[in-house]
Amino acid sequence: MQNIDISVLEVQRKLAQGAITLIDCREQNEWETARIEGAILMPMSELASFENQLNELRNSELVIHCHHGGRSQRVARWLLQNGFTQVQNMAGGIDAWSIEIDSSVPRY
Repeated sequence: MQNIDISVLEVQRKLAQGAITLIDCREQNEWETARIEGAILMPMSELASFENQLNELRNSELVIHCHHGGRSQRVARWLLQNGFTQVQNMAGGIDAWSIEIDSSVPRY
C-alpha cells in the first residue's frame, strides 16, 4: 500500500500557496473546538452527503485531516479507490498542526 501521508509543514506550505484544498473529516463538535483556517468541514460520518461537493473537487489536490490521522487516512484511501488521484492524508492530524504549526489551535 502506497504512503499517502503528508507532513503538517508541507500542508502549511501548500496552503499558503493556495495549492491544496484541506478537508477536515472530524465531526461538527470537534470542528467547533478547534479548526485550521481555510479547511472545509466534511465529517466522515456524513461523507455521502458531500458527493456533489467532492465531485467538484475531483481534479484538485486534496489533503484530508482529522484529530490524529486515523479517520483521515481511511477517507483519503476511500477517495483514491473511488477515482480521485490527488489525495493525501495529513500525518498527525490537527493535533500535530497545533504542536508544530499553530499553538493557538486548541489541543483536545
